[in-house]
Amino acid sequence: MIASRGGVASLGMYDRPETAAANDRLWANIRDGLRSEGIHQAPDALTRGDTAFWTTWQSPDLVFSQTCGFPFRAKLHDHVTLIGTPDYGLPGCPPGYYNSVFIARKDDPRTTLPEFSGAPFAYNEDLSQSGWAAPQNHAAAHGLHFPPSLQTGGHRLSALAVSESRADLAAIDALTWGLLLAHDPFGTTLREVGRTEPPTPVLPYITAKGQDAALYFRVTKAAIDALSADDKATLHLKDLIAIPATAYLAVPTPAAPSEIMDGL
Repeated sequence: MIASRGGVASLGMYDRPETAAANDRLWANIRDGLRSEGIHQAPDALTRGDTAFWTTWQSPDLVFSQTCGFPFRAKLHDHVTLIGTPDYGLPGCPPGYYNSVFIARKDDPRTTLPEFSGAPFAYNEDLSQSGWAAPQNHAAAHGLHFPPSLQTGGHRLSALAVSESRADLAAIDALTWGLLLAHDPFGTTLREVGRTEPPTPVLPYITAKGQDAALYFRVTKAAIDALSADDKATLHLKDLIAIPATAYLAVPTPAAPSEIMDGL
């Protein structure tokens, strides 16, 4: 659904049936805060579905969204305003940072990540920080090779591909992995075999170019703070962190899947 009032907003990155109501309440808090500051184009409801991502991120009517760090540095940073970075309190990561979990089937006899070098690798898309860039940067740093054997279109679909033996390895961002284990029965067939290093900034909140970043940061932080304890727990949302755009732009960009050939 595309919302009214002329603007568009989405929170599609971690939106699933179990988190949708909490995301709606988070958006209601942000929306009302923006309207109280005179930003009346803040829409009544979130945009969901396929248009929640690139269509919304690139819309001239963008009011609020969450993108991935790779799209931000590769295509969006000159065309949007960085608001701030949510902190999900992920283990082994500084506030506002995250990493990816390498997953394999529980019945796979390999136990260490190096043993999976050369194994068929499922990834969501080639502009994903956690599904493509982080694992490939990790592989390059450790002398490993994860050939892009299957593009799935989503983290959950990559995990499902591993579960169904259509790939042997995938990298799932740490928050999605936690949500998958909590809500998807096939998660019981999978296990962690490693995590990417170093952690990188979490998926940032953005608005249209030229907007007041400080105002949006203040409103968003207040909206997070106003959530109930249950909603914070559902979304794993702890706080809003000010991480500069330079930290996102400094993350290395690996070769594209088409440039990485099996066996090389």
